[in-house]
Amino acid sequence: MPNDPNRPAKKKQVKLQIPPDVTAVYSNLAVLSSTKNEMVFNFAQMLPPDPRAKVQARVVMSPQHAKLMLSSLQQNIERYEAQHGKIEVNIPPSLADQLFGNVSLDEDDDQ
Repeated sequence: MPNDPNRPAKKKQVKLQIPPDVTAVYSNLAVLSSTKNEMVFNFAQMLPPDPRAKVQARVVMSPQHAKLMLSSLQQNIERYEAQHGKIEVNIPPSLADQLFGNVSLDEDDDQ
């Protein structure tokens, strides 16, 4: 029976076609933005000493696909770290930390 409800649905295998002339781009900066219906990923390259970042590729997808990509990326990072060790990331301080991080309260000034 083609529509048997007791029969598990078959997973469709996607066959990825990569054209021979496709080029890979290097990105060390990503800028994300979104609307209600789309997520926009701008992948850029910033090379010193030039402070400008040139967008190398733009990918637009639905929020649902972006969330699926986030899950897939997390799984891939976990596999990578299991094989190669933890990826260390230096998260830049917040603007408040940048502006006021070196400010300390000197309690002896009141006397």
